[in-house]
Amino acid sequence: MGDLRPEEGGGGAVSLPVIDLSLGRDEVSRAVLHAGKDIGFFQVINHGVPGDAIRGMEALCEEYFAMPEEDRMGFYSEDNAKANRFFSGSTYDTGGAKLFLFDCLRLSSPFPIDDDSKNNWPHKPQTLRDVVERFTVPTRAMAMELLRLLCEAMGLPSDYFEGGLGTGNMTMTLNRYPACPDPGTMMGLPPHCDRNLLSLLLPSAVPGLQFSHKGKWTDVVTLPNAYIVNFGLPLEVVTNGVLKSIEHRVVTNPTRTRMSVGVFITPTPNCLIGPAEEFLGEENPARYHAVTFNEFYRLHSIVKHGLSSVLTINRHENIGKEML
Repeated sequence: MGDLRPEEGGGGAVSLPVIDLSLGRDEVSRAVLHAGKDIGFFQVINHGVPGDAIRGMEALCEEYFAMPEEDRMGFYSEDNAKANRFFSGSTYDTGGAKLFLFDCLRLSSPFPIDDDSKNNWPHKPQTLRDVVERFTVPTRAMAMELLRLLCEAMGLPSDYFEGGLGTGNMTMTLNRYPACPDPGTMMGLPPHCDRNLLSLLLPSAVPGLQFSHKGKWTDVVTLPNAYIVNFGLPLEVVTNGVLKSIEHRVVTNPTRTRMSVGVFITPTPNCLIGPAEEFLGEENPARYHAVTFNEFYRLHSIVKHGLSSVLTINRHENIGKEML
């Protein structure tokens, strides 16, 4: 398990591509596609999410993790299948190892968000339900616009992801990575690729997110009020490998706690995940087998996070290797 720990002499820091969503549509769509092919991570600015919604979400994150432990633990669960729960790195599925230092509140809802879903969210802080909704609605709208822009750049129908591929439950996470005096002994989050379609992260100013770039772990340098965007494995499969889901991780900080908020676009459970016809041809056969998202999710859970070649889930030959 030592390969999960921060490495000496890593890849330094890379300024991610910055995409201004207020620019012309053709320019933005080309930029999104280029960033997805080149690095796999990018930042978006002038994204249309109101500043007060962002500040409210950041304040809520601080307030939630500042509550007495007993107020959070009432929502605690070690059941990975539970859509709404509070959990920590000590219960993360790593084959028995406990190398990860994080706390996470995960919330889920169909979209539009309904009252029944909100009733399954924590009651404390009292503002949580309203703040989460005010933040996630415009964030999800921005995510779906990014997917439409990708479609336009790749020659797909602009609404390609507005069917089952992009209309599963909306999931969001409030994440805390406490300071660790000896960060070489404990990571925040292990290397992984995302199993959702698209991930949007509102980071704090405290560094810690790293992604794999040219064979090295590379620090992400963030901009204020910008979202970090990366592609999940289903998007790699749909594009038959044109876009890549990039492995990333979180390292701990020796003196400062890091917080972030994630919003994730997911397929519906029975949606078929497979290469789109537009990416197939005589000289470009399918590189992935098609499976339902339920099966995709199950296989993602089977392949343990500590393996070096994790998460190319739809390649059955790789699945077989990892499960042997």
